[in-house]
Amino acid sequence: MQNEILIRKAFVKDVPLITEIVNYYAQKGLMLQRPISRVYDNVRDYHVIERNGEVIGCGALHVMWSDLVEIRAVALKDGFMGKGYGGQLIEKLINEAKSLEIKKIFVLTYKRKFFERMGFAEISKSELPHKIWSECINCIHFPNCDEVALIKVLE
Repeated sequence: MQNEILIRKAFVKDVPLITEIVNYYAQKGLMLQRPISRVYDNVRDYHVIERNGEVIGCGALHVMWSDLVEIRAVALKDGFMGKGYGGQLIEKLINEAKSLEIKKIFVLTYKRKFFERMGFAEISKSELPHKIWSECINCIHFPNCDEVALIKVLE
C-alpha cells in the first residue's frame, strides 16, 4: 500500500485543507486566493488527491457555459510536485468534463508547460467569454493579469 493514490470528489470536511493548500500558493502570488466561504460554496467542483490516506492536493472543475469548463485551484502540498500527481488530477478533471459532455476546457495559469504536456494550447485571453473574468476582480494582479490562457478541445 506504499504510495497508494486516490483521486476523489472533495468532502465538506476537506474544505479547510483545500483552502490552506491553495492559499499557501496565493500568498506567494502564484494563484488566486480562495476565501474559505468560496471553497465551501464550490465544494462540488473540487477533487482532492489522497496519498496513503493524506490529502496532498486539490483541483476544481467549474462549469462556465454549456460547452466550456475551467480547471481551477490546482495545487499540491509542498514537496509533492514533480511526482506525477498533478497530471493524474488533471486527467481526472478532463474525464469529468467528458462525462458532462463538455467540449472545451480552459485554464488560466503560470504553469504553461505543465498544461501543454497535458494537451492544452495557448490562446488569447480575449477569445474567452467575459463571464470568466468575474473572479479576477479579487486577484492581486487585477487588472494586469500575467497568467497564460490555455485551452483543450475534447473529442
